Amino acid sequence: MRCVIARFPFELTKSGVLETMKGVKPEPVAGESVTIGRRQYPVKQVGAVITRQDRRDFSAREVVRALTLLGFVCRPGPKAAPAHVGLVQQASALLGTPTAV
Repeated sequence: MRCVIARFPFELTKSGVLETMKGVKPEPVAGESVTIGRRQYPVKQVGAVITRQDRRDFSAREVVRALTLLGFVCRPGPKAAPAHVGLVQQASALLGTPTAV
């Protein structure tokens, strides 16, 4: 299947991605991830391996779109809590008062 990642066209197949990622050790997942075989990989790692491009050259969204079309399961990264919630909880703990957030 023809996919455009970082303005470059690539002919990707599910079997080709599986073969390329065989033997590649997954990095710790902090953001979006994709399941390839029985392993969970960061999307940017897979994009860098299959395109041989620097991770700064493409977005995770481009890789997720291509991998999803090939039939791989992609998962979103963890959602960050609003920064003010953590600060309120910390201040309340220091003051010894209950939080009402």
